[in-house]
Amino acid sequence: MLFTMDIGNTNIKTALFDGKQMVKYWRVSTNKIYTSDEFGILFEHLFTHGGVSLSDVDGIIISSVVPTINFTIEHMCSNYFHLTPMYVVPGIRTGINIRYENPRELGSDRIANAVAAFDEYGGPVIYIDFGTATTFGVVDENASFLGGAICPGIKLASEALGTGTAKLPRFELQKPERVIGRTTLANLQSGMFYGYVGLVTHLVKKIRQELGEPAKVVATGGMAQMMAEESKVIDHVDGLLTLKGLRLIWERNH
Repeated sequence: MLFTMDIGNTNIKTALFDGKQMVKYWRVSTNKIYTSDEFGILFEHLFTHGGVSLSDVDGIIISSVVPTINFTIEHMCSNYFHLTPMYVVPGIRTGINIRYENPRELGSDRIANAVAAFDEYGGPVIYIDFGTATTFGVVDENASFLGGAICPGIKLASEALGTGTAKLPRFELQKPERVIGRTTLANLQSGMFYGYVGLVTHLVKKIRQELGEPAKVVATGGMAQMMAEESKVIDHVDGLLTLKGLRLIWERNH
Protein backbone atom coordinates (compact mmCIF):
# COMPACT_ATOMS: atom_id res chain seq x y z
CA MET A 1 0.00 0.00 0.00
CA LEU A 2 1.01 3.61 -0.52
CA PHE A 3 1.31 6.07 2.39
CA THR A 4 0.85 9.71 1.36
CA MET A 5 1.80 12.67 3.56
CA ASP A 6 0.96 16.33 3.00
CA ILE A 7 3.01 18.33 5.52
CA GLY A 8 1.48 21.76 6.02
CA ASN A 9 2.27 24.58 8.40
CA THR A 10 -0.55 23.62 10.76
CA ASN A 11 -1.40 19.97 10.06
CA ILE A 12 0.00 16.86 8.47
CA LYS A 13 -2.67 15.18 6.37
CA THR A 14 -2.02 11.53 5.60
CA ALA A 15 -3.80 8.76 3.72
CA LEU A 16 -3.17 5.10 3.05
CA PHE A 17 -4.04 3.94 -0.47
CA ASP A 18 -4.52 0.42 -1.78
CA GLY A 19 -4.30 1.11 -5.50
CA LYS A 20 -6.78 3.92 -6.17
CA GLN A 21 -8.81 3.11 -3.08
CA MET A 22 -8.17 5.20 0.03
CA VAL A 23 -8.07 2.81 2.98
CA LYS A 24 -7.41 5.20 5.89
CA TYR A 25 -7.10 8.92 6.49
CA TRP A 26 -5.45 10.68 9.42
CA ARG A 27 -4.75 14.29 10.34
CA VAL A 28 -2.16 15.24 12.98
CA SER A 29 -0.57 18.48 14.12
CA THR A 30 2.66 19.67 12.51
CA ASN A 31 4.67 19.55 15.70
CA LYS A 32 8.05 21.00 14.78
CA ILE A 33 9.74 19.85 18.01
CA TYR A 34 8.77 16.18 17.69
CA THR A 35 11.59 13.71 17.19
CA SER A 36 11.53 10.98 14.57
CA ASP A 37 10.67 8.48 17.31
CA GLU A 38 7.72 10.54 18.52
CA PHE A 39 6.32 10.74 15.00
CA GLY A 40 7.01 7.03 14.48
CA ILE A 41 5.19 5.98 17.64
CA LEU A 42 2.31 8.31 16.79
CA PHE A 43 1.81 6.77 13.34
CA GLU A 44 2.34 3.27 14.70
CA HIS A 45 -0.55 3.83 17.13
CA LEU A 46 -2.75 5.32 14.40
CA PHE A 47 -2.08 2.37 12.12
CA THR A 48 -2.79 -0.14 14.90
CA HIS A 49 -6.01 1.64 15.83
CA GLY A 50 -7.03 1.54 12.16
CA GLY A 51 -6.41 -2.19 11.88
CA VAL A 52 -3.38 -1.91 9.59
CA SER A 53 0.35 -2.34 10.06
CA LEU A 54 3.36 -0.22 9.15
CA SER A 55 4.67 -3.27 7.27
CA ASP A 56 1.69 -3.06 4.91
CA VAL A 57 3.26 0.06 3.39
CA ASP A 58 5.55 -0.47 0.41
CA GLY A 59 5.84 3.14 -0.72
CA ILE A 60 5.75 6.66 0.78
CA ILE A 61 5.35 9.97 -1.03
CA ILE A 62 5.50 13.36 0.68
CA SER A 63 4.69 16.97 -0.15
CA SER A 64 6.04 19.42 2.39
CA VAL A 65 6.00 23.19 2.84
CA VAL A 66 7.90 22.91 6.14
CA PRO A 67 11.54 22.17 5.19
CA THR A 68 12.73 22.15 8.82
CA ILE A 69 10.72 19.02 9.54
CA ASN A 70 11.71 17.01 6.45
CA PHE A 71 14.87 15.51 7.99
CA THR A 72 12.90 14.26 11.00
CA ILE A 73 10.14 12.76 8.85
CA GLU A 74 12.66 11.08 6.56
CA HIS A 75 14.34 9.41 9.54
CA MET A 76 10.95 8.34 10.89
CA CYS A 77 10.16 6.68 7.54
CA SER A 78 13.52 4.91 7.54
CA ASN A 79 13.36 3.71 11.15
CA TYR A 80 9.69 2.72 11.38
CA PHE A 81 8.57 1.93 7.81
CA HIS A 82 12.06 0.86 6.62
CA LEU A 83 11.47 2.89 3.47
CA THR A 84 12.98 5.96 1.85
CA PRO A 85 10.20 8.41 1.00
CA MET A 86 9.77 10.14 -2.33
CA TYR A 87 9.42 13.92 -2.11
CA VAL A 88 7.59 16.06 -4.65
CA VAL A 89 10.48 18.16 -5.97
CA PRO A 90 11.30 19.95 -9.25
CA GLY A 91 11.92 17.46 -12.04
CA ILE A 92 9.54 14.81 -10.77
CA ARG A 93 7.06 13.47 -13.35
CA THR A 94 3.63 14.96 -12.72
CA GLY A 95 1.78 14.73 -16.02
CA ILE A 96 1.25 18.51 -16.13
CA ASN A 97 3.31 21.29 -17.68
CA ILE A 98 4.33 23.82 -15.04
CA ARG A 99 4.51 27.25 -16.66
CA TYR A 100 5.86 29.04 -13.60
CA GLU A 101 8.76 31.40 -14.33
CA ASN A 102 10.77 29.58 -11.67
CA PRO A 103 9.24 26.13 -11.00
CA ARG A 104 11.44 25.73 -7.89
CA GLU A 105 9.37 28.44 -6.18
CA LEU A 106 6.17 26.42 -6.52
CA GLY A 107 5.04 24.61 -3.38
CA SER A 108 4.80 20.84 -3.67
CA ASP A 109 1.26 20.86 -2.26
CA ARG A 110 0.20 23.21 -5.07
CA ILE A 111 1.68 20.80 -7.61
CA ALA A 112 -0.23 17.88 -6.09
CA ASN A 113 -3.45 19.92 -6.07
CA ALA A 114 -2.99 20.84 -9.73
CA VAL A 115 -2.39 17.21 -10.72
CA ALA A 116 -5.48 15.95 -8.90
CA ALA A 117 -7.74 18.82 -9.97
CA PHE A 118 -6.99 18.25 -13.65
CA ASP A 119 -7.22 14.46 -13.38
CA GLU A 120 -10.57 14.50 -11.55
CA TYR A 121 -12.29 17.52 -13.08
CA GLY A 122 -10.54 18.22 -16.38
CA GLY A 123 -9.49 21.63 -17.58
CA PRO A 124 -9.65 24.49 -17.36
CA VAL A 125 -9.95 24.17 -13.61
CA ILE A 126 -9.29 26.46 -10.66
CA TYR A 127 -8.44 24.94 -7.31
CA ILE A 128 -8.60 26.82 -4.00
CA ASP A 129 -6.79 25.37 -1.00
CA PHE A 130 -8.04 26.88 2.26
CA GLY A 131 -5.04 26.16 4.46
CA THR A 132 -2.79 28.32 6.64
CA ALA A 133 -2.44 30.29 3.43
CA THR A 134 -5.26 30.33 0.89
CA THR A 135 -3.83 29.36 -2.48
CA PHE A 136 -5.43 29.55 -5.91
CA GLY A 137 -4.09 27.52 -8.83
CA VAL A 138 -5.13 27.41 -12.48
CA VAL A 139 -4.73 24.50 -14.91
CA ASP A 140 -5.81 24.97 -18.52
CA GLU A 141 -7.37 22.44 -20.90
CA ASN A 142 -3.91 21.36 -22.07
CA ALA A 143 -2.83 20.29 -18.55
CA SER A 144 -0.62 23.36 -18.11
CA PHE A 145 -0.35 24.91 -14.66
CA LEU A 146 -0.52 28.63 -15.40
CA GLY A 147 -0.01 30.04 -11.89
CA GLY A 148 -2.46 31.53 -9.44
CA ALA A 149 -2.67 33.65 -6.31
CA ILE A 150 -1.81 33.40 -2.60
CA CYS A 151 -3.36 35.28 0.31
CA PRO A 152 -3.43 34.76 4.09
CA GLY A 153 -5.60 31.89 5.27
CA ILE A 154 -8.85 32.85 6.94
CA LYS A 155 -7.80 31.39 10.31
CA LEU A 156 -4.41 33.08 10.14
CA ALA A 157 -6.04 36.42 9.39
CA SER A 158 -8.51 35.91 12.24
CA GLU A 159 -5.70 35.21 14.70
CA ALA A 160 -3.76 38.26 13.46
CA LEU A 161 -6.67 40.51 14.40
CA GLY A 162 -6.58 39.19 17.96
CA THR A 163 -2.83 39.37 18.40
CA GLY A 164 -2.11 42.50 16.40
CA THR A 165 -4.66 44.83 17.99
CA ALA A 166 -4.94 46.15 21.53
CA LYS A 167 -8.70 45.86 22.07
CA LEU A 168 -10.06 43.36 19.56
CA PRO A 169 -10.58 39.91 21.13
CA ARG A 170 -9.76 36.48 19.78
CA PHE A 171 -12.89 34.96 18.32
CA GLU A 172 -14.31 31.74 16.92
CA LEU A 173 -14.79 31.88 13.19
CA GLN A 174 -18.45 31.30 12.39
CA LYS A 175 -20.91 32.43 9.75
CA PRO A 176 -22.98 35.23 11.33
CA GLU A 177 -26.67 35.58 10.54
CA ARG A 178 -26.28 39.21 9.46
CA VAL A 179 -23.58 41.20 7.71
CA ILE A 180 -24.36 44.24 9.86
CA GLY A 181 -23.17 43.12 13.28
CA ARG A 182 -24.31 44.80 16.48
CA THR A 183 -21.52 43.55 18.72
CA THR A 184 -17.75 43.57 18.29
CA LEU A 185 -17.80 39.77 18.00
CA ALA A 186 -20.48 39.88 15.30
CA ASN A 187 -18.52 42.60 13.47
CA LEU A 188 -15.37 40.47 13.49
CA GLN A 189 -17.16 37.35 12.30
CA SER A 190 -19.00 39.26 9.58
CA GLY A 191 -15.92 41.01 8.26
CA MET A 192 -13.83 37.88 8.23
CA PHE A 193 -16.41 35.42 6.85
CA TYR A 194 -18.19 37.57 4.27
CA GLY A 195 -14.95 39.35 3.43
CA TYR A 196 -13.35 36.03 2.46
CA VAL A 197 -16.41 35.00 0.48
CA GLY A 198 -16.03 38.27 -1.44
CA LEU A 199 -12.29 37.68 -1.89
CA VAL A 200 -12.89 34.20 -3.32
CA THR A 201 -15.69 35.37 -5.59
CA HIS A 202 -13.71 38.30 -6.98
CA LEU A 203 -10.50 36.36 -7.58
CA VAL A 204 -12.36 33.55 -9.37
CA LYS A 205 -14.15 36.15 -11.50
CA LYS A 206 -10.86 37.83 -12.47
CA ILE A 207 -9.16 34.49 -13.21
CA ARG A 208 -12.02 33.44 -15.49
CA GLN A 209 -11.79 36.80 -17.28
CA GLU A 210 -8.07 36.29 -17.91
CA LEU A 211 -8.66 32.74 -19.14
CA GLY A 212 -11.41 33.99 -21.42
CA GLU A 213 -13.59 30.95 -20.76
CA PRO A 214 -15.50 29.28 -17.92
CA ALA A 215 -13.48 27.15 -15.53
CA LYS A 216 -14.64 24.69 -12.89
CA VAL A 217 -13.71 25.55 -9.31
CA VAL A 218 -12.76 22.89 -6.75
CA ALA A 219 -12.08 23.74 -3.10
CA THR A 220 -10.03 21.81 -0.57
CA GLY A 221 -8.59 22.45 2.89
CA GLY A 222 -10.07 22.94 6.34
CA MET A 223 -12.40 25.86 5.55
CA ALA A 224 -13.51 24.65 2.12
CA GLN A 225 -16.94 23.37 3.15
CA MET A 226 -17.82 26.52 5.10
CA MET A 227 -16.83 28.73 2.17
CA ALA A 228 -18.62 26.56 -0.38
CA GLU A 229 -21.88 26.83 1.54
CA GLU A 230 -21.91 30.59 0.96
CA SER A 231 -19.87 31.15 -2.19
CA LYS A 232 -21.68 30.55 -5.48
CA VAL A 233 -18.47 30.13 -7.50
CA ILE A 234 -17.28 26.87 -5.90
CA ASP A 235 -18.49 23.86 -7.89
CA HIS A 236 -16.90 21.00 -5.93
CA VAL A 237 -15.44 20.38 -2.47
CA ASP A 238 -12.72 17.72 -2.30
CA GLY A 239 -11.01 17.49 1.07
CA LEU A 240 -8.57 14.84 -0.19
CA LEU A 241 -7.42 16.67 -3.31
CA THR A 242 -3.75 17.01 -2.29
CA LEU A 243 -3.43 13.40 -1.17
CA LYS A 244 -5.07 12.17 -4.38
CA GLY A 245 -2.53 14.23 -6.30
CA LEU A 246 0.31 12.59 -4.39
CA ARG A 247 -1.02 9.15 -5.30
CA LEU A 248 -1.16 10.14 -8.96
CA ILE A 249 2.40 11.51 -8.89
CA TRP A 250 3.64 8.29 -7.28
CA GLU A 251 2.02 6.22 -10.03
CA ARG A 252 3.52 8.42 -12.75
CA ASN A 253 6.99 7.85 -11.33
CA HIS A 254 6.62 4.07 -10.93
